[in-house]
Amino acid sequence: MQEEIPTQHSSAAVRASLWQELKNAMGGTEADYTQINIKRAIFLLAIPMILELVMESTFAVVDIFFVGKLGPSAVATVGLTETYLFLLYSIAMGLATAVTAIIARRVGEKNNEEAGRSAIQSIFLGILASLPFAVARIFYAKELLQLMGADAWALNEGYRYTQWMLGGNAVIMLLFIINAVFRGAGDAAIAMRVLWIANGINILLDPLLIFGWGFIPAFGIEGAAMATNIGRGTGVLVQLYTLFHGGKHIKATYAQLVWDAKIILNIFRTSLGGIGQMIVAMTSWIFLMRILSEIGSEAVAGSTIAIRLMMFTMMPAWGLSNAAATLVGQNLGAGNPERAESAVWKIGTYNMIFLVGVSFAYFFFNNALMSIFTTDAQVISVGAEWLRILSYSLFVYGWWMVSVQAFNGAGDTQTPTKINVVFFWLIQIPLSWFLAIQLNWQQSGVFWGVFISETSVGLFTLWLFSRGGWKTAKV
Repeated sequence: MQEEIPTQHSSAAVRASLWQELKNAMGGTEADYTQINIKRAIFLLAIPMILELVMESTFAVVDIFFVGKLGPSAVATVGLTETYLFLLYSIAMGLATAVTAIIARRVGEKNNEEAGRSAIQSIFLGILASLPFAVARIFYAKELLQLMGADAWALNEGYRYTQWMLGGNAVIMLLFIINAVFRGAGDAAIAMRVLWIANGINILLDPLLIFGWGFIPAFGIEGAAMATNIGRGTGVLVQLYTLFHGGKHIKATYAQLVWDAKIILNIFRTSLGGIGQMIVAMTSWIFLMRILSEIGSEAVAGSTIAIRLMMFTMMPAWGLSNAAATLVGQNLGAGNPERAESAVWKIGTYNMIFLVGVSFAYFFFNNALMSIFTTDAQVISVGAEWLRILSYSLFVYGWWMVSVQAFNGAGDTQTPTKINVVFFWLIQIPLSWFLAIQLNWQQSGVFWGVFISETSVGLFTLWLFSRGGWKTAKV
């Protein structure tokens, strides 16, 4: 008994310490991520980043659930509009990648004045980037839908959704960019709370504005877009208030609301690689879906469900990878590249362990997972096959995610773009087409083409990271 007492006290102390650290992660902390224990830094950054992504994926499911009740034409209108929004997302995410790297570097250098100035300039750049989409909304909403083959309902009724989404795209752009500012500064908890507020309002308003309630009229599909703009617009207002009134690690001032061409040019130059990465990924997926569409609708449906399952279950891995970008940027700014590298190897190991667990689920329960979303035996078979093949390579893919974010966090966004062009455009697409169509492996050819290319890109990117050239990147 005498030996159990200290053990019990020790266990209670560990639980209390873990609970306190969880509260710190959720509430935010002023900890210096260039000085504290690396494992603690990863925990404090990764938890809110993971929860931020989980909320975003939850909103996507809830939103399409309500729109789906309006009929297939409404769902198609959302899908066709998102085709254009994908371009916006590519630009927003590319800018966000650059902003995270630059803000992290300035905070690591303890140059808070320059960090705040860079945050303001990134907002200016985001507003500029959103203008072409707003113009498209004013003059060409119907024409854009018609170009994508929209049906009569979409052209007569659904175009209002497109007008709202393209016209209010600035709130989407700013939500991405300002949250990237907070993540780069180490204020991941603020970014998480902003997204929870924005998407929480969105989810509450969706059924009210789509179907109406009491004195609130039913706006139909237009209501879904209104809910998105109101929710995310509220999120942007919260972001701006927090940015000017002080986060834990960054604060802008009203005196910094002045155009600075030098900083804007630096953000733009650094963002080109990030934008390129997103465009390569987006177009690669479009080409793969085009190959699958030649095989049959079951191949497309099964693949779509499988990839959404993968995206949802890999949210923790993406959260960990985003933490790598912040830690690399800040520690390079602090002049400690060895600590930056150590953080990446630790995060990569955690990612690998997590994704090995996911791989076991994909390998042993692929049919059960697919059956949650469909009862079609052929669709289940197709999706289950892809999940099983994915299970062979997920642990390598996890290293690729972390390595890419390490390059991005260092400000070297060009290297991942070049790698992606080679492995996705020049290897993945031709190989998948050859195996699926020429060798008649059907959808299996696409799945094995993805397996070969993404395993290869993961190993190559990790090898390139280990050479250390990213440590000398300038931002």
